[in-house]
Amino acid sequence: MAVSIGRALFRTRWPAQVLNVYADGFGGHDVAGLRISGVHFHRAITRGEFVEEVASLVRETFAVSPVDEVDIWASVPLRVGKDVVVTGDLAVPSSRAVFTVSVRRGESGVSFIRRLRGGAGVFWDQEWARAALK
Repeated sequence: MAVSIGRALFRTRWPAQVLNVYADGFGGHDVAGLRISGVHFHRAITRGEFVEEVASLVRETFAVSPVDEVDIWASVPLRVGKDVVVTGDLAVPSSRAVFTVSVRRGESGVSFIRRLRGGAGVFWDQEWARAALK
């Protein structure tokens, strides 16, 4: 499922770069996850354009897969020292989420856009949004 979603999404050069696509399920509930770069944009984008991209990614994911939910998050890398462990039991984070949202199939596009713009059920790191989204 993740491969078919990825094939559809990676045909487009999104302003905010899509980094990873995953799909997982449990007990008949399938979820797709999309990770977006919070720093490596293909061009300068506004908050409104970012919202439109997220909505488009959700629409396309639902259109090409039977998932029940799409989770999207944008992350930025953290500076880690040369001797810092980034894998295994002693790992320290190497990135942090600056935007997250989940949408279930059945939520209307209008409702989802309104939710994104209003911030209901959405995490925005305000400092990141002010600095990264023009």
